[in-house]
Amino acid sequence: MQHDQQGDGRPTTTGSRRPHRLRLLLISGGLALTLAGGGAAAYKFGLFSDIGDPVSFGKVQENTATASEALPEVLMPTGPAASFVRTSRLPDGTQIGRTTLAGKKSGFTGDVWVWVPKEYDDPRYARSGFPVLISLPGGRGYPTNYWGTGPGLGLQQAVADGAKAGRSLPFILIMPVTNADTKHHFDGSDIPGQPKMGTWMADDVPDFAKANFRTFTSRDGWAFMGSSAGGFNGFKQLLKYPDRFKAAIASGTDIVPDSPLWKGNTQAMDANNPEKLAAKLIDTKGPDVYINFQIGTKETGREQAEKFMREYGKGPVHTSLQVIQDGEHNGKSYVRGMREGSLEWISKVMKGPTPDPGV
Repeated sequence: MQHDQQGDGRPTTTGSRRPHRLRLLLISGGLALTLAGGGAAAYKFGLFSDIGDPVSFGKVQENTATASEALPEVLMPTGPAASFVRTSRLPDGTQIGRTTLAGKKSGFTGDVWVWVPKEYDDPRYARSGFPVLISLPGGRGYPTNYWGTGPGLGLQQAVADGAKAGRSLPFILIMPVTNADTKHHFDGSDIPGQPKMGTWMADDVPDFAKANFRTFTSRDGWAFMGSSAGGFNGFKQLLKYPDRFKAAIASGTDIVPDSPLWKGNTQAMDANNPEKLAAKLIDTKGPDVYINFQIGTKETGREQAEKFMREYGKGPVHTSLQVIQDGEHNGKSYVRGMREGSLEWISKVMKGPTPDPGV
């Protein structure tokens, strides 16, 4: 299984504790900035921080009636509501929150990061569902998901910019951990004798999204995006559960399961092999699924993706390839590919929110 270069491609930051005297000077300067500029400058320079504070999503739900008043195909939050802490705030005011999810079906407990677009709190969409893009990292995928902890990679901003320009949908991003420890890859599967990471991904994570957000009842509102091992995880879930999910963006991905934890469990491994799952889907004639492979010109893997497309990209299995010029095996390259076409591609096959004409 390929892994992202340097873990996830995020820039690293360093810092040290400031002396007490300097801290007082900064606070005094921050108060002056607050008086002079309404506080905006102080927040810009990070003198005040709300990172780690409780955060909630979906303020408009307080004024939204009940499920009976939702638009067709909309599933209102089922609860129980999770408790989130703020981990990042984007320039447009949107936020990333983190919570710990105890998976009822998998028995696995791990962290999940969430971001919702500005449109989610727009009163015009208070009765509408939003499409969910479950975003999966490469590398270890534990104990963090770099799409959630690294907004500098630009995923959230790419979704926001695409929605603002009308080129793509305002997706809710759900960003869970993908592995159970830092030593093993579980291929997004229920490997016999191991933590049930397939059930975590296909059942517990979507159930969590339905509990907390306005989503869609049909698979038209559910998709995956992932890089490297996360790309394999996402497009494998799509092929295994086409009744639940409709599309996936798989970047720099492997094609077949290769975790050493399978240890000869051929039958279980075959049940999680995208090639065999695609062949089965073709034989049963659907439902239709959509896979967009992203490959950078400075990484390997294009030949394997194109081979899969030739052999299995037919009937209900629709495939496409986004080639990223000078793209490498890392998150920033894949976000660039999403901006250049993949977000628009996936938006064309997914269901988007509907504004309420009465608002």
